[in-house]
Amino acid sequence: MRSVFVKEFRSFLNSLIAYLVMVVFLTAMGLLVWVFPDTSVLNYGFADMLTLFSLAPYVFIFLIPAITMRCFAEERRNGTLDLLFTKPLGEWEIIFGKFLASLTLVFITLMPTVIYYFSISALGNPTGNIDASAVTGSYIGLLLLSSVFCAIGLLASSVTTNQIVAFIVAAFLCFIFFSGFHSAASLASSANISLLIKQAGILYHYETLSRGLIDSRDVLYFISLSFFMLLITKTILSSRSW
Repeated sequence: MRSVFVKEFRSFLNSLIAYLVMVVFLTAMGLLVWVFPDTSVLNYGFADMLTLFSLAPYVFIFLIPAITMRCFAEERRNGTLDLLFTKPLGEWEIIFGKFLASLTLVFITLMPTVIYYFSISALGNPTGNIDASAVTGSYIGLLLLSSVFCAIGLLASSVTTNQIVAFIVAAFLCFIFFSGFHSAASLASSANISLLIKQAGILYHYETLSRGLIDSRDVLYFISLSFFMLLITKTILSSRSW
């Protein structure tokens, strides 16, 4: 798995994708958090990072599929996936290697935003007046959400040789799992059914973590959903006929 991880991560760094994703994400978040008057923390009146954690998932809906769209689609199009599977590597090693490489790139992209925490903490009145537990929970939630999006991206990439198709399918599925269930819950006939539908989606669990409540049920949800998507990916790759 280590060899696949290193190869995949190096391929990210040797292409424009990694740098483009980092620049787009950090620029978008910087403008939203500090510049645009409707979302700027300077005009918000509270020392928190709500803007970052409420808008970052929507940016990731498009950026993470851009990272993962080539993982299997390009290998299939170039005919190198057959060669990869002839090596002494198990399917899980290949899948997890690509998954961890994608997730690591997302983690590195998020790291500079920690500066926002110290900046907002310094601007607080009094200094340091920021909910550290909520920020910690939000970062954990954002990383867990990213793992699900990476798993969905790999799944989409495994079903096609066209990177654009993989990107569109992954972005659509990420959107459905993030906010689609939450929106559909409003159509439910009862409060109990509405709650069950919300709990099936990512947004419900993400919002819980964002409040600083690190519940094992929410963490288990993200881990289980990520594994489920990777399991489907493995099933697709196992039944390949090329």
